[in-house]
Amino acid sequence: MSAPADPRLILREDELDAGLELLLLAEASLWAAVDQGLEAEALGLGRSHWRAAFLLRRRPGIGVQELAHLTSLSKQAASRILVDLAVKGLVEKQAGDVDGRRRSAALTPRGEAFESAISERLRSQLTRAYRIGGLDGVAGARAILAAMAGGRMRNPGAGGGRP
Repeated sequence: MSAPADPRLILREDELDAGLELLLLAEASLWAAVDQGLEAEALGLGRSHWRAAFLLRRRPGIGVQELAHLTSLSKQAASRILVDLAVKGLVEKQAGDVDGRRRSAALTPRGEAFESAISERLRSQLTRAYRIGGLDGVAGARAILAAMAGGRMRNPGAGGGRP
């Protein structure tokens, strides 16, 4: 349950534009770290491959349709990404329990190592930023980002992922 909006919060266009600028610059910084990690891994994979591996670690067993929804890729592009990861030995596909046509995907141990090597760079970057923002800043940043993620979040308060 979310708290009601604070009626004192009135943001001007220039304040919103400053926020958008910060989001774009932060995104560029994160993708630069991903690119460096991908280059170090030397597997010939791109950002979408790491993003899929990250989501598979956080949401084991997702399939093409959910991956497409989460990433805003077409189903064909999401399928291609999973095929590329499988060819490199990073992902295994399994037939679904209820519907054999729905094939879920899971990271292999090699896929977990690939994902972790790149994500560690991002976690270090986020740790530094959170420390600068302080405890209240962490909660505020998470609330804002979760609101922006909208329907892509399964349980915004829980943080998702492994226990």
